[in-house]
Amino acid sequence: MDLQDQLKNLFPDHQFEEPTPEEKPDVWLQDEPLLCKYEKRKGKPTTVIDGYNGATSDFKKLAKEIKTKLSVGGSFKDDTIIIQGDYRDKIMDILKEKGFKVKRVGG
Repeated sequence: MDLQDQLKNLFPDHQFEEPTPEEKPDVWLQDEPLLCKYEKRKGKPTTVIDGYNGATSDFKKLAKEIKTKLSVGGSFKDDTIIIQGDYRDKIMDILKEKGFKVKRVGG
């Protein structure tokens, strides 16, 4: 019987919090800023994220996370993330929360 079990027996109504491990970034952070651009492709608005020089697998994870958080479609091609729609502000906020430097390109 360890200490946690003993405390639970002494205080059955108390809600114990689990210790949180230190969070390490799951993707490699770089010094240069990522470029967040707005483009029209085939008449439809798209947001393009470019300039990542880390591992391709990390950038794919980042693309999947952005698409999931925004509930939009998109793809990963030629070391760029292409998101359907104009979501520059939201994407920049997400990337800044993760610790990236972001530069807005275009209007």
